[in-house]
This record gives sequence, C-alpha cells and structure tokens, in this order.
Amino acid sequence: MPFQDLKQKVKAIVSETDLDRDVKLHNICKLLSDSISYYNWVGFYFKNGDKQELKLGPYVGAPTDHTIIPFGKGICGQVAVSNQNFVVPDVSAQDNYIACSINVKAEIVVPIFVNSENIGQIDIDSNTPDPFTEKDERFLEYICKKVATLFD
Repeated sequence: MPFQDLKQKVKAIVSETDLDRDVKLHNICKLLSDSISYYNWVGFYFKNGDKQELKLGPYVGAPTDHTIIPFGKGICGQVAVSNQNFVVPDVSAQDNYIACSINVKAEIVVPIFVNSENIGQIDIDSNTPDPFTEKDERFLEYICKKVATLFD
C-alpha cells in the first residue's frame, strides 16, 4: 500500500473518538506492520515520567525484553538524547545496538515531539538488510506528527 494511502488510514485512526490512545497506537503499529513488508517489528517508546529512560508502549511483533531503555543506550536511547532520526542500514555495524532478535538486520527510529519536547519515538525493526529510504523517514515523521496530537 502506498505511503499516501497509509497516511489517510493513520489520520483516520488518530481521529477515532471512541478509542483510547493506546488502542490507537496499537492500531497504527498493526497497520504499518501489515502493510509494509519490511516493517517486521513496529512499536512506540515513550519517556518514562521524569526518569532518563524510555518505556515500551504499544507494539506489534515478536515479544521483547527491552521494556525499559536508558537514555543513550541502543538506537532508541540515542534518539532520546539526539532528538534526531536514526536510520541503521546494518545493525551488526552498530556498537551501541541492543539486539532484540537475531533476525533483525536494520532499524529506523523517529522521535515524537510535543511542544518541542521529545516525548517518545516510533521504532521499526526490519529483517531485510538496508530497506529504509528517505521516503520511509518522511512517512514516519508524518506518523509521529499525527501521534503527537494524541498527547496535546
């Protein structure tokens, strides 16, 4: 399904009035995982209160032990500090990578901002080497902007 069609579906999920935030986030994860063949694990991490750590939110994919990630640790923890997108074409080449599954070959993490504050991120693992393009980045930035409206 083209990104443009997925954007409309995400917009519809976000504007559902009878679903709570976590259900909407899970539905977004499921939509992305089901619609994009190389999005093999899709999830959200959010800042855990005043702690310098991320807490796992809704996700779709293999279970993970990484429910809490300290800032600076792994790709997600680095994004929490840098406030920048992080595209990893080959996770085996990253020194600060937290392995979730031996099948994961690549990862992309895009931060979510509310009032200029990084409140969390979308994290996508792929079992395909180097699948993410600039189009994925722009698409996920759009997703993060829509998700941010759930926290206003």
